[in-house]
Amino acid sequence: MNKLLNLILKISTLILIITLWNGCENEINFKLNENSLIFSKDTVYLDTVFTNIGSSTYNLKVYNNSNENILIPEIKLSNGENSYYRLNIDGIYNQNNDNGKRFENIELLANDSLYVFIETTIDIGELNSSQNSFIYNDKIEFLNLSNTQKVELVTLVKDAVFIYPNREEINQEYIYETLSIDFNGDGISEETNIRGRFLNDQELNFTNEKPYVIYGYAAVNNGSELTIQKGSRVHFHENSGLIITNGGSIKTYGELSPDQEFMENEVIFEGDRLEPSFENIPGQWGAIWLLEGSQNNEFNYSTIKNATIGIYTNDNLNNQGVQLTLNNTKILNSSNFGVLARSSSVFAKNTIINKSGQSSFAATYGGNYELNHCIISNYWNFGVRQYPSLLLNNFFIDNEENEFINESFNFSMSNSIVTGNQNIEFLIEQLGDSNLDFNFYNTSLKFNDVSDYFSGNENYNFSNTNTYENMFNNFDPGFINPFENDLRINQYSELIGLGNYEYAQSAPFDILGYNRLDSPDLGAYQHVIIED
Repeated sequence: MNKLLNLILKISTLILIITLWNGCENEINFKLNENSLIFSKDTVYLDTVFTNIGSSTYNLKVYNNSNENILIPEIKLSNGENSYYRLNIDGIYNQNNDNGKRFENIELLANDSLYVFIETTIDIGELNSSQNSFIYNDKIEFLNLSNTQKVELVTLVKDAVFIYPNREEINQEYIYETLSIDFNGDGISEETNIRGRFLNDQELNFTNEKPYVIYGYAAVNNGSELTIQKGSRVHFHENSGLIITNGGSIKTYGELSPDQEFMENEVIFEGDRLEPSFENIPGQWGAIWLLEGSQNNEFNYSTIKNATIGIYTNDNLNNQGVQLTLNNTKILNSSNFGVLARSSSVFAKNTIINKSGQSSFAATYGGNYELNHCIISNYWNFGVRQYPSLLLNNFFIDNEENEFINESFNFSMSNSIVTGNQNIEFLIEQLGDSNLDFNFYNTSLKFNDVSDYFSGNENYNFSNTNTYENMFNNFDPGFINPFENDLRINQYSELIGLGNYEYAQSAPFDILGYNRLDSPDLGAYQHVIIED
């Protein structure tokens, strides 16, 4: 037994010696680099950032095309510790306690590559005091035995007006200011957990001198009006937006721009991520919220994009006037609803709503609505959606399954287009025989009931001229690129010249300023000729 045990011990020792010997033989050796590296780009452009807001992470790929394992002696930023950039080399952070500014002895295998990740946060006040410019430059230096290779870094920095709730530090935690809101228009405010604050009198006029960046919800108080001048840009951080409370209002004074491609005179509401990859991403911010009792809210030549809900308007018909007016306005890329109206009153002309995760226009729990020369479409391509482009109903069901019906429901649409990328893009929800007063005139509806699910439902009796007059169902609108929000109609559209002159008189010019009275087309645009 002892002989067997000794034999096993000798074999184990021999295996260990062989393993250690092979480990030494297979040790990877690196030599100081004396060859030129190859880079995926010679200049890294970090897209525009707001002052003091961190950028996205950008990357640079570095290639060792030689057949030798190399050691890069040093990778650093030219501006050293004073640089506004931060580097990360293949996941190596703060190797020399220089906060991502300098790295030594970086190993790179033969015919292999590594990533340099780049971020920045820039204070424009410090930047202007040092170089009086909105463009910030630096370089990444790669040292070797023979020379130094450099890759340029460039960032454009925008100054802005920042609006954010106050905060205080308690027990090493930040406690943010929250809003007390009169939700019901009865003068009684409720405490909420919504981060934000009311705008003061000096903040109620937004101009085009600087963009505005809002953190949390900026609220307009009773008796106040927020005016937003032409060319203004309003950017919202995640979970942020505007709240117009009882007795308050908002008005935008956008104008038709001389060159629509640049939209310099429009008012634009969007997120605060300025990188091109975020240009059309839904759900980047919250909503413009028009509470019960807010009044005379008006949007002119405005674009509202990439919100969760573009506009949520709720009035319970307490307002004798029109709660929301939309003129020449576009609401795009909303992750839930473009316009969600609850017992509200909305007047819209030359308005375009497209790409919504649920409905583009939802008129719910009754209300008064009039839409003329509008495009209510939904070419949502970010997933599955449950609701059609246009949803109408006059009831509300609470969490306890209690049903509430609003008998006051009036909806009118003329010279308009309702369409999208589903078969059914128009739906009426009704409880029992409750009153629904709706009318469509000279309008194109996409309603392709291939399974005859709605057969026999009088709400969809398109031959009933008391409700539907001169309809053009399932016509091809001929949009140029609806998935990219280009809803102009081309010269092959089936909707050319189908508009009614009488309804066109209240909107004699289309959203681009072209006269439509000679032969009005349906929707917000007169057709354009697109060359093949």
